[in-house]
Amino acid sequence: MTLDIIKVFVPALIAFALGILLTPILTHYLYKYKAWKKKGGKTALDGTDATEFNKLHKDTEQHTPRMGGIVIWASTLITILGVWFAASLSSSSVIEKLDFLSRDQTWVPLFALLVGSLVGLANDIRDVTTHDARGISVGVRLTIIGTVSLFIGWWFYSKLGVTAIGLPFFPPLYIGVLIVPLFVLVSLFIYASGVIDGIDGLSGGVFTSIFAAYAGIAFFQNQINLAAFCATVSGATLAFLWFNIPPARFWMTETGTMGLTFALTVVVFMTDTLGEGYGLISFSIIGFLLIATVVSNIVQIASKKFRGGKKVLRVAPLHHHFEAIGWPSYKVTMRYWVLAVMLAILGLAFALIG
Repeated sequence: MTLDIIKVFVPALIAFALGILLTPILTHYLYKYKAWKKKGGKTALDGTDATEFNKLHKDTEQHTPRMGGIVIWASTLITILGVWFAASLSSSSVIEKLDFLSRDQTWVPLFALLVGSLVGLANDIRDVTTHDARGISVGVRLTIIGTVSLFIGWWFYSKLGVTAIGLPFFPPLYIGVLIVPLFVLVSLFIYASGVIDGIDGLSGGVFTSIFAAYAGIAFFQNQINLAAFCATVSGATLAFLWFNIPPARFWMTETGTMGLTFALTVVVFMTDTLGEGYGLISFSIIGFLLIATVVSNIVQIASKKFRGGKKVLRVAPLHHHFEAIGWPSYKVTMRYWVLAVMLAILGLAFALIG
């Protein structure tokens, strides 16, 4: 038990320390090459100008570097490979025990993290190098996420034998091959929540709490390697957050949110029936803020389409609505942090006693 706890916490601390050390180097080049949008402002999902958002954040978009998410996935990758390399060279059983790179628990979430992060990086590079500040189109990004999700969903079904969803107090719900399209739909939905990266410090705090909660769930399912992976991501995200607290030194953007949301989807399913648990249902609690973000966008678009342009919120997603009605951005961020921690605790408890 003691070694398992060390195996989870030590990589998280290493990832945090690496992130703190890497950030000055990264930000030096981000500022040197002015890695921010050359044209500020956004358009709404329906193609119209996002006037309320632009009032709030248009100016900062042209002075704050993007691609801060590199800190998260680079620190995570270096930690995982570094621990694996040290374990492979060491004759100490304790150091060997720390290695959590395993085919059955960490290969797939790490693959998802890297694929999402690299696609997001390509998008961010286009975002800061083109005059009209347009990255890879949403359609192309969704196609990539959908295609890779289809492969991973098939892997869960065909190779890992996942055919059901865990339900608390009831037997698992058998859905057979439908687990594949379900994985794709959940991937796309969680990816859409990446727009929570819209206020300094907001996304870092939320994702840290979510991955920490799933680290706890995986640990109690005896998926120690997966728990170590989640804790490492959480530690790396905390390092990003250290520099993203208002005023942000950089923003996470797609290279962070795309990798995190994709990896999170894999973790959610791995802590479900594969771990004899309720990872998917628990997400409705742990990931409630992400769900609220997506739903607020859907409601806003539907309202404008079917109610003659009338809006439900001043601006979507929800966190920007709170800004628009007068909440200072730091207040929105800190209240989201409080909620994220409480939801993580509640979701963890639900997953363990359900």
